[in-house]
Amino acid sequence: MFQAPAPPPDALPAPRALRRSTIIALCTATALLITVVLPAEYGVDPTGVGQLLGLKRMGEIKVALALEAEADAAADAAALAAEEVAAATFAASSESAPTEAASDEGGGTLEMAEIVLQPDEGKEIKLVMREGASIRYEWWTIGGVVNFETHADPPVAQAGSYHSYSKGQDQTSDEGVLTAAFDGLHGWSWRNRTKEVVTVTLRVEGDFQELREIR
Repeated sequence: MFQAPAPPPDALPAPRALRRSTIIALCTATALLITVVLPAEYGVDPTGVGQLLGLKRMGEIKVALALEAEADAAADAAALAAEEVAAATFAASSESAPTEAASDEGGGTLEMAEIVLQPDEGKEIKLVMREGASIRYEWWTIGGVVNFETHADPPVAQAGSYHSYSKGQDQTSDEGVLTAAFDGLHGWSWRNRTKEVVTVTLRVEGDFQELREIR
């Protein structure tokens, strides 16, 4: 088998040259890390080069999106857990006598509720209702806009049971009539995507057994 001859000793790089090449490579990698990678990925710009190249802004957006995704996942998990707990007690609550009508017009139960949403915070208000029961509602905000969804959950969670009535983004108010699609919890979820504190006031009147705030 042919074997290539070993290079002569004077053809190999000297140890000093190897050390210098290694140091240069490490310095280059460190410089790229500080001036490119940190600003572009994490929005950290100790030298200011990332700001000049537009990389810092890109990194800040990436970090903000990652934090928002984590916050959304945590909020959705908490809301789901709260709804499951509330739904488990629906049967017992719905067997109790309906709340005495508070409307001067005799149109059914009348209640108002107010919630305060910090920036990026979400909350829900649900009504215990029987299938076919109807309520008239209106809500409005003070301080800014919110994203909302009007939806329902049955007393026992099951595949395909989630029901959405309506939804919207950047809204300051909504009103209408809600007719329960089934026995369960029916109501609204709001999320404040602004940087200001927003107050939501809800007014409902009609055929329902209980009003609950679900965090």
